[in-house]
Amino acid sequence: MLKFLIEKEFKQIIRNPFLPRMIIVFPLVVILLLPFAANYEIRNINLALIDNDQSPYSRQLAEKVTSSGYFRLTRVYENYSRALRSVELDQADIILEIPPYFERDLEREKQVRVMISANAVNGIKGGLGSAYLARIVTEFGGEVREKRLPSLTGLSPASIEIIPHFRFNPNMEYPVYMIPALMVMLLAMLCGFLPALNIVSEKESGTIEQMNVTPVSKFKFILSKLIPYWTIGFLVLTISFGVARLFWGLIPAGSLLTIYVFASVFVLAISGFGLVISNYGKTIQQAMFMMFFFVIAFILMSGLYTPVSSMPEWAQMLSRLSPLRYFIEIMRQVYLKGSGLSDLWGHLLSLAGFAVFFNTWAVLSYRKTI
Repeated sequence: MLKFLIEKEFKQIIRNPFLPRMIIVFPLVVILLLPFAANYEIRNINLALIDNDQSPYSRQLAEKVTSSGYFRLTRVYENYSRALRSVELDQADIILEIPPYFERDLEREKQVRVMISANAVNGIKGGLGSAYLARIVTEFGGEVREKRLPSLTGLSPASIEIIPHFRFNPNMEYPVYMIPALMVMLLAMLCGFLPALNIVSEKESGTIEQMNVTPVSKFKFILSKLIPYWTIGFLVLTISFGVARLFWGLIPAGSLLTIYVFASVFVLAISGFGLVISNYGKTIQQAMFMMFFFVIAFILMSGLYTPVSSMPEWAQMLSRLSPLRYFIEIMRQVYLKGSGLSDLWGHLLSLAGFAVFFNTWAVLSYRKTI
């Protein structure tokens, strides 16, 4: 009996003109396009410059700032009020004011102050932009001191060379950090929403009444709904691996088998949750709104964009209720660090707990009348 139920589910999916296309196209769009949008790297910051010195050093500093790749010089202003007006009109994001006698003070006193004013409406852009600019100015001051000190004393300045070594993401590319998490979001959207709409669509079409008068048990009925989406989850994940490899050159440092093991448990959990929503929803609109609410909450609390450790303590506690949090951590650790099953047993037990809880709830909440 279970075989025929599963066959019915696959036939319904294949006969739908929209679902097979979405299963193929959705991973392509998410993995190809979203890493460009879900990116916290700040570039092309509009810079307003006030050069009160008009010296070779001030011009060198301006060239160093604009050549860094982070800033785009919009205009050189005569005074601060005009530069501030450009910020108010969204023509500039940051103001760099070079004081008078900048070159003289830098050569004589080896110390000079410049003013950085940032538009903090976008806190991330203002904070990171100011940090980038402050670092560039500091590096410029160090270069000037290194050039001047030997000529004045005849001695080479003592220096400490710092050689940073970035583990797991050597080039510090943000898409490398985001793509494994986007794969989890992709699985949650497809393997959560599709089961959520499955039973409720049969309620609207009336076919669920035919199923209710058969001797099929509730367990077999729910299992027949889970297995097709479990298979779809593997297909979507495989497509995502291929796109990440071909387009982004991203290969997991760990084993693909490890990812598939955890993915099999995660898909069961999120699909079971979708079936719970479908059992309680009376219309497709109700099921969509309920699933949308919970999935958005799961995503926001999962650490996809904001690290869980940066959240308030109460939010960190709530994030434990999101199965996406555990699988995102798993994907990033396996993809970037090469972690194995022995390193992630706690996460596996958490996902297994979600899978058992949601699927038991789905079986118990399905109202079968004979």
